[in-house]
Amino acid sequence: MSRIPEDEVLHRTESNVSWITLNRPAAMNAVTWDQRERVIALLGDASADPAVRAVVLTATGKGFCAGADLRGDASAAERVAGDVARMIRLGAQRLITAVLDCEKPVLAAVNGTAAGIGAHLALACDLVIAAEPARFIEVFVRRGLVPDGGGAYLLPRLVGPQKAKELMFFGDALPAADAERLGLVNKVVPAQELEATARAWAERLAQGPTRALALTKQLVNASLDGDRATALAAEATAQEINMTTADANEGVASFVERRTPTYLGR
Repeated sequence: MSRIPEDEVLHRTESNVSWITLNRPAAMNAVTWDQRERVIALLGDASADPAVRAVVLTATGKGFCAGADLRGDASAAERVAGDVARMIRLGAQRLITAVLDCEKPVLAAVNGTAAGIGAHLALACDLVIAAEPARFIEVFVRRGLVPDGGGAYLLPRLVGPQKAKELMFFGDALPAADAERLGLVNKVVPAQELEATARAWAERLAQGPTRALALTKQLVNASLDGDRATALAAEATAQEINMTTADANEGVASFVERRTPTYLGR
């Protein structure tokens, strides 16, 4: 089994925030199979670690993620039926699912071009902050490919089917300001302010009621796929579960006592 050089995915935990940084700037952070496995593992670790209460996904250099690194990919002549579908399920789809299913809020700090699976990696995050030079590109059509990595699932839910098809049919680069206008991005900042802004947002999330945020994330994500009755039943169950947490008790007590709550993430 190949092992990824540790410096190709940087990781640190500060102030209860797990920082995951793609670090192949010369390749515009086109993501390799091994990098995907490392990011998936780190997101799983974040879910399981009570000391981690928020996650930031970002990258070095001028690119956030230029898509999948296809170097060394077997030629079409060497494939048999099922190989491509298996590769997508085990690769791009697992990566996107790991972000969507992470039990901590995941914030994307998009420093530059996010293309293909790189765009979908950002859009799967719960919040997106983009630097002014960032661009989002549904690059698949330029290569004669169908969007993968959950793109046809994520994009219509964010911008509606008509705009999603425009972006996917033409593959034009979408500047950060336009992405913010469409609702793909929460905030656009000058490049030199990206890390500080992401840190401020992430640390604010990390000071919140972590389990309540996890349950809220699950409710919002599931609401896009289910009916009203299912959504309301899930909401009631989530609140039942949440009321067993120390943070819920602290939140109610602080309200009664007219003081600022101190949440522990438990």
